[in-house]
Amino acid sequence: MKVRTLPVADAKFVRQFLRQVARSHRKELAYVLVLYGIAVSSGLVGPRLLGDLVQDVRDGTTVGNVTTIVAALTGFILLQAFLTRVAFRAAGRLAATVQAEIREKFVDDVLALPLAVVERSDDGDLVTRASHDVNTLRRAMQVAVPQVAEAVVWIVLSLGALLLVSPLLSLALVVILPPLVIVNRWYLARARDGFLREAAASSGITEGLDATIQGAGTVEAYGLEEHRMRRAERDTQAWYERVGYTLRLRTVLYSVEEFFFTFPLAVALLLGGYAYTQGWVDLAQVTAATLYLLQLMFPLETLLDWVGTLQQGSASLARLLGVADTRSEQADAPAERKDNGHDITAAAELSAHSVRFGYEDGPEVLHGIDLAVRPGERLAIVGPTGSGKTTLARLLSGIHPPQVGDIQLSGIPLHELPSHELRKHVILVNQDQYIFGGTIRENLELSAVNVEQHAPADADGAAVWRAVDTVGASEWVNALPEKLDTTVGAGGEVLTDAQAQQIALARLLLADPRVLILDEATSEMDPGSARNLERSLAAVLAGRTVISIAHRLHTAYDADRIAVVEDGSIVEVGSHQDLIVRDGAYARLWSSWL
Repeated sequence: MKVRTLPVADAKFVRQFLRQVARSHRKELAYVLVLYGIAVSSGLVGPRLLGDLVQDVRDGTTVGNVTTIVAALTGFILLQAFLTRVAFRAAGRLAATVQAEIREKFVDDVLALPLAVVERSDDGDLVTRASHDVNTLRRAMQVAVPQVAEAVVWIVLSLGALLLVSPLLSLALVVILPPLVIVNRWYLARARDGFLREAAASSGITEGLDATIQGAGTVEAYGLEEHRMRRAERDTQAWYERVGYTLRLRTVLYSVEEFFFTFPLAVALLLGGYAYTQGWVDLAQVTAATLYLLQLMFPLETLLDWVGTLQQGSASLARLLGVADTRSEQADAPAERKDNGHDITAAAELSAHSVRFGYEDGPEVLHGIDLAVRPGERLAIVGPTGSGKTTLARLLSGIHPPQVGDIQLSGIPLHELPSHELRKHVILVNQDQYIFGGTIRENLELSAVNVEQHAPADADGAAVWRAVDTVGASEWVNALPEKLDTTVGAGGEVLTDAQAQQIALARLLLADPRVLILDEATSEMDPGSARNLERSLAAVLAGRTVISIAHRLHTAYDADRIAVVEDGSIVEVGSHQDLIVRDGAYARLWSSWL
């Protein structure tokens, strides 16, 4: 089964992002590098002092001189340990800050995704990015990056110190540079794609398990246990193969680097011994150069240990940043627009002109839809199952853009309105409503949040209770232990589907949009309760434009006008009485419903 994933940022975009992060935190980054530089420099004094001490002992020295050198060496070691700790903590704080910024950017990017884009992507991909990739990036940034930063500084300064001590003995490193460069280029050319494929396979596992859990009732009813187990086995096998590939890459890299990391020491000892016998270098130089090479092994080992983690973190960062590459079908536009003298805050005329639409590569679902909904009108859209009613509702709400034609709100094309601006004026409510973990009050006040000020716009206690009472939920809310402050959702009171729909409709009242689109918004209620609720809503929402996808035709009976959809086309428009007299498609639906 093909997994539909969100985009992944390319390497160039990731590098640009990291450069931007480095510029925005250049002071903190400079502070960390300076601390590491001083700490490493303190550690590099030791080999030079030991080399001089060996030379002095050979030439003859005093106990006082030895004591002085040992005391200085001890002081530099303690200074190195202290500065390394301070630098590591500073690097960890910087990494945590950057990670928090990346998380916030990821959340912002996810919330900015059009619903149509989210629905086209598998749930497992987004969940894996929000969980596995975030955790992988956290480990890379807070653990690997500080240690690698120290290792890089140590390597650079150690090479400099080695050159100052003896350019001749520095040639020991030349022997290993070509093979190390070759194996690292080979690894880096393959690792990123390998880890991206591994993450995508992990998304497939999450998607399959999520579908099995969410559809547990269907799985049991149709005896699909074996089928779902085979799906899980296939997903796990695919993940295993991709993990095996990245593991083979690391095995080659580690084996080659482990061998060559110890090779320069032997070369330095042989070369140093020969050069000493020829009088090219003294004993202090040989000792110091050998110790510098020995010290180089530790940061090189650190790089070896963490290079895989850094590559995994890079792949996870690309997946997190890739969400921002998902371009909305809606082009961004100014937050406030007034066209042709129409102000969308004052009127709510919704119109569709020659609209055609089909899902991805599928057949066309809507064919040349023309519809104008007047401000304050109650319009019911009816038709047989599969005729395109819900699709039309989603287009009218701006979730999907039409492939041909356009849909306008008070003369402004919906695709020209930013999502946050569009949702101030047009809201779609269907039968699938999510209850967030928190209190009922918090769930309701979410809909009254002012986007610019991040504060409740009009959600005081009285307004919340009015909304609860209007949707007929006051009785069961009052019966809860803490009424509006009762925790519901994850870890709280479990609400029935009908109660969740009432909460959703109460949110709608508090949001106070100009245009409401209701698609089976009362489907979980019994017909009598649904009808009473719809009449209550009609009274409260008087003056607002209301479009109802009417699966129960009593909704159409109460509407000002009715649009009948058949096979993706509007075949009739008129009032209930007019369409009954016309004795066409609506009359047949009404007769069948009765």
